[in-house]
Amino acid sequence: MCELLGMSANVPTDICFSFSGLVKRGGGTGPHKDGWGITFYEGKGCRSFKDPSPSCDSKIAELVKSYPIKSKSVISHIRQANRGGVNLENTHPFIRELWGRNWTYAHNGQLTGYEDLEMGYANPVGQTDSERAFCWIIDKLHKEFKQPPEDMLDMFRLVARYADQLKALGVFNMLLSDGEYVMCYCTNNLHWITRRAPFGKAQLIDEDMTVDFLEETSATDVVTVIATRPLTKDEAWTKMEEGQFCVFHFGERVL
Repeated sequence: MCELLGMSANVPTDICFSFSGLVKRGGGTGPHKDGWGITFYEGKGCRSFKDPSPSCDSKIAELVKSYPIKSKSVISHIRQANRGGVNLENTHPFIRELWGRNWTYAHNGQLTGYEDLEMGYANPVGQTDSERAFCWIIDKLHKEFKQPPEDMLDMFRLVARYADQLKALGVFNMLLSDGEYVMCYCTNNLHWITRRAPFGKAQLIDEDMTVDFLEETSATDVVTVIATRPLTKDEAWTKMEEGQFCVFHFGERVL
């Protein structure tokens, strides 16, 4: 299956350290060689990089690793294809507009019967179960809320109920963001960690790379990282349970 990586922070932060660990799993220390992608939010705008090639030897991935783009919300994905061909249109993350905002989504898992999910406001470009499930969620939200929701947390609770329905079709681990909030939903394998003062050092599992966060941060920084499997060997990651979801707002867990 695929692997996910997300970040939510209260200050613009680069994800180079975590991303370096993830891309190594894309055909290097892991079998996820069927493409990768990453989306960074900058205000209401976002920039995405995608490549259907293995991330471990992708020149575009090398650029992202060495170019410290700072963002408060990031969604990333490495793919092990099981639905749809290995090509750009099937490469995560996927982005759709809703209520005048860019929504970014990535999925890890495999669904059956996904062809029966009704489309409407949003439609898939590629052939994956992942993108069709995303379009289904966007369409249901568009029908439920004609205007931007006044209570975003209630809206995310509704998304969690949609995710429960998708989980009934198979494995559905998900990341979803509008640039302010980052939501994660777990079926079988998802972890997160929130880093705040006092900051310390951390070493990647998949790469010979260590960072001292004390040298890279201020005392008020709050940064949450979400990953399919822990990326560091010397930190305490929280493992999510089946059917559990979390919503982070600029680094802090709010739901």
